[in-house]
Amino acid sequence: MRYATLLAAAGVLAVCNAHGAEQFPTKPLRWLSPYAAGGGSDLTTRAVAQKLSEYLGQNVVVDNRTGASGKIAVELASHAPADGYTLVTFTPSISANQDISRLAPLTQMTSQGYVWIVHPAVPATSMKELIALARAKPGTLHYGSSGIATMQHIAGAMLGTMTKTDLVHVPYKGGAPALTDLLGGQLQFFAADFWSSAPHAKSGKVRALAVTSGQRSKVFPDLPTTAEAGVPGYAVENWYGVATHAKTPPDIVTRLNRDLVRALKASEVGGRISQEGANVVANTPGQFATVIRDDVRKWHAVARAAGIAGPSQ
Repeated sequence: MRYATLLAAAGVLAVCNAHGAEQFPTKPLRWLSPYAAGGGSDLTTRAVAQKLSEYLGQNVVVDNRTGASGKIAVELASHAPADGYTLVTFTPSISANQDISRLAPLTQMTSQGYVWIVHPAVPATSMKELIALARAKPGTLHYGSSGIATMQHIAGAMLGTMTKTDLVHVPYKGGAPALTDLLGGQLQFFAADFWSSAPHAKSGKVRALAVTSGQRSKVFPDLPTTAEAGVPGYAVENWYGVATHAKTPPDIVTRLNRDLVRALKASEVGGRISQEGANVVANTPGQFATVIRDDVRKWHAVARAAGIAGPSQ
């Protein structure tokens, strides 16, 4: 009798879950953005969120929760109700440095490299000249990042390790405030996302030297890769993905993945992302989980080799 009651209760729960998935969503969604507004991940999030709201028939509200290299946003998402109404953007560095076991991957939105930019006052017009300057004046070149143990931090630390130079890391709560300080001359250089830095590079407010990816970028077709520019074997690429609570019902995960992929492939979203130098990925939750697993292993090893400790817990 007890087992029959449990089976009946499970049946009722399954019907309720199915009904909930069928009706989803019935209210606005909250999409947590872990870095400051105006940076690459935030701009990507907002572009996708706007289109996603059309497909879901509900507003998708982007909520910037910065700090602790993404930990604050991840913690909020992992403690939210497991109902699919809270999403969070994350990156390889967040995956490697935060506990994301309580999150369910939905899709990898993009993949992209960075561009090394310097303030015009820095007497370097190439990566070789920047490296020579760093060797001549150790500890005087400051580079920014979107936080401790983020991909921009890794990019700078790898550059220092591979060129045997003493570069000073300055962490921020996102790429946008780091770019602001570089424009103001408080930073000398950093690995910036294409989206926010391209207009400043083209206007001459910053000087672009090379890209961090293994291949040249169509946004800066005349720039060499860092490897081509004098650091053989150097390559750092980033991605932006989106997740929700790990216990979200599978039907809702499927629905979110479907509409996120549609949003990313929409011409006005995918076209803009491509124009800004990123590649649209839009894969399945399973495929994205494999990417996360492989990149966590890779970047953990790189961070250890570069002497990078994770953000304080």
